[in-house]
Amino acid sequence: MKLTAVVCSLVLVSSLAACGNSGNTSKSQEAAQRGADAYAIDGIEKTWHKAASTHDVNLMMTLWAPDATFNIGTETLTGSKQIRNFFAHKAAPFQPQNHWVSETPAYKIRVTVNGDKGTLYFECHYVDVKTRKVVAVVGADQNVEKIGGKWLITNGAAATPTLKP
Repeated sequence: MKLTAVVCSLVLVSSLAACGNSGNTSKSQEAAQRGADAYAIDGIEKTWHKAASTHDVNLMMTLWAPDATFNIGTETLTGSKQIRNFFAHKAAPFQPQNHWVSETPAYKIRVTVNGDKGTLYFECHYVDVKTRKVVAVVGADQNVEKIGGKWLITNGAAATPTLKP
């Protein structure tokens, strides 16, 4: 009888403890989702640099929403066709004569997440493979959105790189 009472008490305490944690579990799950989303958004930067380093316009285009906009100086590109044309024909890192490796200082990457929307800032430091010199530095400031389960750039803008070391 005593053993049954002890077991029942343990079951009751365990059940109450589990119920008391339900709010924390939900908050933990939300935090885990935000972390997973931030990681996925950060993946955009990695894919961007891989595409630029390998002149892979098709890979670059996997990052953009079909109706995205891209602001470069005073020019605004709208939609996949115009953005693809820019990377294929105008963007220096994608030009066949340029053999550059694209990298970014990790400490300059900034990611925010707010539900299915977020932001991403990173820099592109383009290094000429032959001379090993930095030939260009540009910033990229992006609005991103989770569309069909994938994070995509909805609006991108060339930005002035931060001067922090």
